[in-house]
Amino acid sequence: MVETSKSNTRVALETERLLLRPLKREDLDFVHSVLADPVAMEHYPKCLSREECGEWIERHLVRYREDGCGLWLATLKDGTPVGMIGLVLQEIDGRREPEVGYLVHRDFWRRGFAREGATAVRDMAMDLRGHSHVISLIRPSNVASAGVAQSIGMSVWKTTRFKGLEHIVYRIRRVDRDQLGAESVGTE
Repeated sequence: MVETSKSNTRVALETERLLLRPLKREDLDFVHSVLADPVAMEHYPKCLSREECGEWIERHLVRYREDGCGLWLATLKDGTPVGMIGLVLQEIDGRREPEVGYLVHRDFWRRGFAREGATAVRDMAMDLRGHSHVISLIRPSNVASAGVAQSIGMSVWKTTRFKGLEHIVYRIRRVDRDQLGAESVGTE
């Protein structure tokens, strides 16, 4: 993690346009604006109340301590929050799997922020944390999220039930990611 000079806030990852940093309790208003939005939460079991959003942040604070990762607040470099993007260790079919997760505020959809942040998280998970692969859990109806997964090189691995709901598990292995990079270098 690096320290930013503006606010002395730890930054987990930096991309061309985004800073990803650990969530804070003070982020509750923004988190609630995403997790209570019925359009943004269409593919989730329900919208969350303000209290449930506070509990959601607390779960990520525990993840940071126990797993060293979780969803982070994604902001533009001027500090404007755009969503939550990060790496979450999920229990899938009896195994802990590193999931690249992304939830972007509806006002910032279709600008490439999910792809940009997810690409950085994918690479961090493989290059810095040593994961041989990463996944994304996506509901079958969530075409936009599937598009993000595919845009960072993921493909359908399997289907599973997660938290009682059917999900498609997208995956990319490090070797496949590295091959993608070699192909793009060769085409420049």
